[in-house]
Amino acid sequence: MDWTAMLPLLERGAELRTPLYRSAAAWLTELLPVGAARRVLDIGSGPGVLAGLLAEAFPYADVVAVDGTPELLERARERNAPLGGRFTTRLAELPAGVDELGEADLVWAGESVHHIGDQLGALEGLARRLRPGGLLALVEGGLPARHLPRDIGFGRPGLEARVEAAHADWFGEMRAALPGAREVTEDWAALLSSAGLVPSGTRTFLLDVPAPVPAAVREHVLATYARTREGVAERLTDEDRATLDRLLDPDDQASLHHRPDVHLLMARTVHTARRAA
Repeated sequence: MDWTAMLPLLERGAELRTPLYRSAAAWLTELLPVGAARRVLDIGSGPGVLAGLLAEAFPYADVVAVDGTPELLERARERNAPLGGRFTTRLAELPAGVDELGEADLVWAGESVHHIGDQLGALEGLARRLRPGGLLALVEGGLPARHLPRDIGFGRPGLEARVEAAHADWFGEMRAALPGAREVTEDWAALLSSAGLVPSGTRTFLLDVPAPVPAAVREHVLATYARTREGVAERLTDEDRATLDRLLDPDDQASLHHRPDVHLLMARTVHTARRAA
């Protein structure tokens, strides 16, 4: 994964999901009193959008953005400069560097654990970072984003469902190729329990931007489809590749550039667990 090349897509996607993540952060303040959070770790922080939202939700906490890509951390520092000394970054490759991160009252791991071969081992490492009574918030699963109707007027109906299936195949191959990869049943509550934590609830948060979408959403959908065309097109049929090409053609009135039915609908699931006091 070339995370540096993906920086604009990661940042714009996280910005568009701000309402979703702000709702999730508000829920976390019900599980962990604001005054009890003195240090927050954002694991796999990327360009720092979520770190800023966590700093907003927990105004008395120091927030540390942790990532393995220097360019992403540089962007995170730029974004969160107004936080001053409350915001710092740590360059760390996980899981090897997890024990060097220090203790925290809240550990947020947003779609980062699935990039580690031994997911249970990763959770055990994150659990060790928690102070007694501290909370781990794990973002894994939910529903893939949808941007178009099932039938778009050309090509075979159900394109996005087939793209999701192709991505699922790629994801399985990606996971199998990770160092130390171990197959586990992704029952996150059970895995959190196995890591020595006490599950404290799971919630799913929805993002719904109906048509007609603002320009920022349309631009993100176009970037997402361009990456799809680049990443999984070889797993699709010739007909589906031709459909993707039409959707990305700015001169085609039926493309994503011009369609009035483009939308953004997705969900993310947050699993939480607590270290015993």
